[in-house]
Amino acid sequence: MNRIFLPIVKSLFVVALAVSTVASASAAEQKVATKADPAKGEALFANGDSARNIIACASCHGAAGNSSIPQNPKLAAQHEAYLHKQLIDFTGPTRNNAIMTGFAKALNDDDMKNIAAYLSLQKPSPGAAKNKNTVDIGKKIYRAGIAEANIPACAGCHSPNGAGNPAQFPRIGGQHQDYTVAQLTSYRAGTRSNSVQMIAIAKRMSDDEIKAVADYVAGLK
Repeated sequence: MNRIFLPIVKSLFVVALAVSTVASASAAEQKVATKADPAKGEALFANGDSARNIIACASCHGAAGNSSIPQNPKLAAQHEAYLHKQLIDFTGPTRNNAIMTGFAKALNDDDMKNIAAYLSLQKPSPGAAKNKNTVDIGKKIYRAGIAEANIPACAGCHSPNGAGNPAQFPRIGGQHQDYTVAQLTSYRAGTRSNSVQMIAIAKRMSDDEIKAVADYVAGLK
């Protein structure tokens, strides 16, 4: 009897294994294929979620991500992958922020992806350089760097118009001066530590150089 049924049992096992493998592959494909939902991101950004104690992002970052508060960054048209990464970083030690850390920890990964997708599709409001006395210095640093201090041109990573590189580097053109100064200063001090490149660059910059390049960046379009 055992000899008779053994081949049948083996066949059933092979079939079951094949079905299980196909099912697992299908589940994995569905997981990979799941896309962010900008509409859900918009709802969460604009209104928050009182049931989960999530405040509306727009209360600090403005309608459609166009903040009017100099200390709060403009997020409209920021790259989706970059925004997603920053929200994740806020939940850890590399971007510890009294406000954003608590907010980010209330979000799940789908929330983060949805918000990032929504903001990446928004039109950014323009900014403007304000200090005519330093605009040439800022322009020189942004376009050519400071060779004697081994500071590379900002444009090399963030592009000549400040649009950045979607896969790696953020959009910074049109950003508030105060926010850019704060971030470069934080990199220099090590209180923001989620970019090895920016830490190394900021450590070589003086306060005046940081302010000059931040002002120039604000006027990029």
